[in-house]
Amino acid sequence: MPKIAIIGTTAWGITLGVLLVRKKLEVSLWARTEQEAAGFTSDKSASAVIPAGVRLPSALSVTTSLHEVLGGARAVILAVPSQGMRHNIKLIAEHLNDSILIVSAAKGLEIDSCQRMSLVIADEIEPRFRHNICVLSGPNLAPEIINDLPTATVVAAEDEAVARKAQKLLTTPALCVYTHNDVVGVELGGALKNIIALGAGIADGLGYGDNAKATLITRGLTEMTALGVALGADPLTFSGLTGLGDLIATCASPLSRNHHVGVELARGRSRAEITASMTGVAEGVSTTLVVWKLAQKMGLAMPITEATHRVLYEGADIRQVAVDLMGVQANHELAGQKWRLFSAMKRRRNSR
Repeated sequence: MPKIAIIGTTAWGITLGVLLVRKKLEVSLWARTEQEAAGFTSDKSASAVIPAGVRLPSALSVTTSLHEVLGGARAVILAVPSQGMRHNIKLIAEHLNDSILIVSAAKGLEIDSCQRMSLVIADEIEPRFRHNICVLSGPNLAPEIINDLPTATVVAAEDEAVARKAQKLLTTPALCVYTHNDVVGVELGGALKNIIALGAGIADGLGYGDNAKATLITRGLTEMTALGVALGADPLTFSGLTGLGDLIATCASPLSRNHHVGVELARGRSRAEITASMTGVAEGVSTTLVVWKLAQKMGLAMPITEATHRVLYEGADIRQVAVDLMGVQANHELAGQKWRLFSAMKRRRNSR
């Protein structure tokens, strides 16, 4: 029976653990402290991060020992907040070997370096292990998945054989796993859609209706694609599960933490107050800061990101920002630098 190690007692980490135990795999979940571990093992419940009424299977092992978690593991899944990824990969680096798949399940960008999670991982492990890095992303709201509601996701790796190995391990009756080799696009789709979900939550909180939200989602996808192409992604990736699919789920669902933050901002609560009251991390809050910096550096017009940054980090009046965003000069829908980048990418692909 293959063994899977999971780093991170987040809602997504626990959900993946439950799914894989149901598949009859051996799963070991790493907790940071004895107190945290005891909270899971005492009655096999984790009510702070998973839906009420869900019981954790007795076969799900929870321990504070990295040696126990990683010993004999076929794969390690890092289901931790993006800003903690570097710390956690440093902790497990000495336990890795040539055969362990390293799966990032985080959807964000590191603030200090502006790096994607696969690059953060690569920085902290031996070069000979880097070919085993995969990223997992898609429309995957944990509260639905842990209740066996069906969905699909994507595992991407530069080596297709590595992606197929991860696909075989992670596929379950309720989770259809596709493979991809555009690691850049898959990671950026998962990270960037959280910014747009903040905006969608704000729109809902202000009572702007479905037309406004549809506009926000569509123009948001344009921004995601523009930055993605500028950073080397395939534009078509953003039309798939990790782009459009994840964008729709996160912008439309009240289960989304980022959508929740947007709604609460529209109700007048501060960023600090909202995030302090949450048990999980809304990745869009930090990703907005990173992407705003990247857009400034690269000269990309990203009006939704800029508006979200004004609300989160500049103390701007949320209703005035919404008015200003609607007042942005609208040219031809496909005009601008973002689409020149798109066209350049298409020409390059066609010339091969």
